[in-house]
Amino acid sequence: MKYLVVGLGNIGPEYQDTRHNVGFKVLDCYAKQSSIFFKDERYGAVSRAKYRGRQLVFLKPSTYMNLSGKAVSYWMNQEKIPLERVLVITDDIALPFGKIRIRAKGSDGGHNGLKNINEILGSTDYARLRFGIGDEFRKGRQVDYVLDSWSEEEMTALEKRLEICVEAINSFTYIGLEKTMTTYNSK
Repeated sequence: MKYLVVGLGNIGPEYQDTRHNVGFKVLDCYAKQSSIFFKDERYGAVSRAKYRGRQLVFLKPSTYMNLSGKAVSYWMNQEKIPLERVLVITDDIALPFGKIRIRAKGSDGGHNGLKNINEILGSTDYARLRFGIGDEFRKGRQVDYVLDSWSEEEMTALEKRLEICVEAINSFTYIGLEKTMTTYNSK
């Protein structure tokens, strides 16, 4: 079985360590643990790994956050991966820092990357792992907050939370979405 795991973010050094790029950070953590490397391909940086007989295709779209759907659609078609074996990893200001929320489907919640994916795929029925980045911003400063760098305190705790996301990815591909939600939504 083949799975597509998409980490949302923006390309470029100015976005590298921002809260909005936590999807990229999760995939970088997976790559580091698995000794795999990303290669620039059409619409994104792509890497591949195997986990317990499953083939995993990892994608960091190069289309920028607001046009992520184009990359997701292309790689689903290219690799012939059905919607039920797609996992999208994204930041979420509605969750406290480091909290993980995995869902089988849902709205975009105001997230432009998810909104574009929903529009391009014509569906909201794909798994998503939302990583809480908190909402420590003043009214009207949301964009500045998500595009700002992690605080020192967040950076200290971030690595452990990313490792839990890596475990959740493996769980999703091996034991399925329902059991993964039960296990990791409480961590």
